Amino acid sequence: MRAIDFTTLKQKSLMRAGVISTPHGNIETPAFIVASTKAAVKAMTVDQVKELGGQAILANTYHLVLQPGAEIIEKAGGLSEFMNWKGPTFTDSGGFQIMSLPKVKITEEGVEFRSHIDGRKLFMSPASSMLAQHQIGADIHMAFDCPIGYGYRDIDGYEAAKSAMDLTHRWAIASYAEHNFINGNHAKNGEPLQGLFGVVQGGRFDDLRAESARFFADGIIEFDGFGIGGMYSSEDASLLKTVNEILPENKPRHWLGMGAEPRDIFVGVENGVDTFDCVAPTRQARNGALYTHDGRMNIRNAGYREDFGPIDEECRCPVCSNGYTRAYISHLFRAGEMLGSTLASIHNEFFVVNLTSRVRESILDGSFDEFKAVFLERYYSGAGSRG
Repeated sequence: MRAIDFTTLKQKSLMRAGVISTPHGNIETPAFIVASTKAAVKAMTVDQVKELGGQAILANTYHLVLQPGAEIIEKAGGLSEFMNWKGPTFTDSGGFQIMSLPKVKITEEGVEFRSHIDGRKLFMSPASSMLAQHQIGADIHMAFDCPIGYGYRDIDGYEAAKSAMDLTHRWAIASYAEHNFINGNHAKNGEPLQGLFGVVQGGRFDDLRAESARFFADGIIEFDGFGIGGMYSSEDASLLKTVNEILPENKPRHWLGMGAEPRDIFVGVENGVDTFDCVAPTRQARNGALYTHDGRMNIRNAGYREDFGPIDEECRCPVCSNGYTRAYISHLFRAGEMLGSTLASIHNEFFVVNLTSRVRESILDGSFDEFKAVFLERYYSGAGSRG
C-alpha cells in the first residue's frame, strides 16, 4: 500500500496536469501549496484559505518542534486536527531553516544549533526529523537535507555544493530508513501511511543537479515523490529542466520555496514542477504589496487614499468581490489596523492560487502558450505603473 498516488491527466514535454491522492484528499496539479509555517497562514484562518481555493498547506518542522512541540501536535491528532485544516498537508524537514541559523555545527550525524527563541542547544538528525514529521502527521514529508550555502565557508563554490549534495544523499538514505520503520508501525496499527519526498540539491551547478536527480531516480530507494531545493526564481529554469528530465515521470515533484513572482509559476510548470510553495503572498501583503493583473501595487501610496475601486477589477477574491476598496485598505495600513494585513493576504493568496488553477486549465485545454504570453505581457508591462 502506497501513502500517496500520482496520476497524470495530460502532458506536453515536461509540463503536465495531474492529481496527487493523499489520505486527506486529492490535490489537482499544478498546485500552489499555501505556506503555513507555524501551523498558521499569516493573518488568515484556514476557512479563508479553503474559501479562496487553497488545496493543501505546508508547515515547517523546525518551527513546530520549537513551538508547540511535535508531541503536542501528535496528541491533538496530527497537524490537520491541530489547526482545523481538513485537507492535504506537507511538512518541510526544517533543514533550510536550521542551517540558516548562526553558528550551526554540521556533522555526519546531523546538525547542532540553538533555538532562535530561547537559545536552547538542540540537535536534529535525519531520524529525529522523521520522527518529528510523523508526530506532526502531515501526508507528505521532506527528507532531511543540507541546503547549499549554509555551514560551509565557500558558500558559492563547487566543492561546497558537492559536499552539501553528498551529505543530502546520505541523509536521504537515513531519513528513508527511519520513515519506513515508522510507517511500518502505522500499518500495524491501522493508521494512514505518510509519504516521503527525497530532496534534490546541487547548488547552481548543472552537473551536480543532474547527479542528485539520478541518485533519487535510480529506484534503489522508493521515495513517494521529490522535492527540489535551493532554487528560488525563474533564473533557475535550466536547472529545473535538468532535474525534471531525469526524475521519474510517475512521481510528483515539489519546488521548495519557489520565487515570489507570477513568472516563476509558469517557469516551474513548464519545466516539470507539479506543486510549489512560497511565503511571499502573505509576506508581501503585510507590507502593502498587492498582486493585480496589471502588476503589483503598493496600497500604502497616497494615490489610493481616495480610490474607491476594488484592488483589481477582474479579481473574484472575497475582498475584491465583496466591496472592499483600495481607499479603505490603504486607510487600514496607514492606521496600523490588523485587518489591512488580513484583507491583503486573502487577496494575494487568492491571486496566486487562482493563477495556478488557471494554468492547470490551460494545460488541459491546450491554451497554455497563449495564456502565458497574454498574462505575463500584461502583468509585467503594468508592473510598477500603479504605485
